[in-house]
Amino acid sequence: MKPCVIMALLVMLVSVPAFSATVVATVNGTPVTDTDITARTKLMARQGKVSTDNRRVALQNIIDDSVKLNYAANFGVKPTDADAEKELKRMNMSDLTASERAMAISAIKADMAWQVIVARTILPTVDVSAEDVRSMKNDLARDQGLPIEMTIVRLTDIPSDVAEKLTKPKNCDDAVQMAEKLGGYPQRFTAQQYELSADIRARVVGLPTLTWSPVVDDSVLLVCSSKKSSEYGKLDDIIKQNAMFKQAMFISDQQLKQLRRRAVVVINDDRYKL
Repeated sequence: MKPCVIMALLVMLVSVPAFSATVVATVNGTPVTDTDITARTKLMARQGKVSTDNRRVALQNIIDDSVKLNYAANFGVKPTDADAEKELKRMNMSDLTASERAMAISAIKADMAWQVIVARTILPTVDVSAEDVRSMKNDLARDQGLPIEMTIVRLTDIPSDVAEKLTKPKNCDDAVQMAEKLGGYPQRFTAQQYELSADIRARVVGLPTLTWSPVVDDSVLLVCSSKKSSEYGKLDDIIKQNAMFKQAMFISDQQLKQLRRRAVVVINDDRYKL
């Protein structure tokens, strides 16, 4: 065989792995690669969702996205890329790489579709008892230092030495700009108390407004503004709505588990066995 032919074959053999990605799993026939999982773990980190088993959790999230979108399509619910792009911009995550962006768009569309499904098919069936309302009131009483609604800026993947450079901002916009100048990717969101995870609740209870929290898991939080219960008018109505939402979320989680079992999921890598 001529030397030039041998060299050409060697180049082809060396080049193939560079342009291929390992298929870790398939969901209803759609391949999920290790590149997809890496992109999803980066998205999770940017959202402040850190797990000790990030790659397995990322694969589970990708499976759930597929299940949600397929189920929602049966009801004619199909969020567009444009809808997802608007949400991505609102989340201040416009600097993602191509693979990360594609994964983020898919994840956002799945969340949008599932929210519509919950609102249309689950929430109307929820019935809240007087006991549920009393339980929510008790929760509010226990968190007297926590307003019923807050606008929060979260900064993830921030080294301690960079966090030390954060100073007291004038307002929420100033906090976002300050974080960006330090090379961070701040996320601003408004949530009611019951929507916050337990760890976020614990970190913002008693935290003065416009004051950065200590660094925990490479992230800091800042409460820009808040509303107290008295600003909501009829508190009982708000509490009832909150209880209905929590119950609807529980039912939707159970429904998602059932739909996940029906999906055809083939995992090719033992490290990702669920």
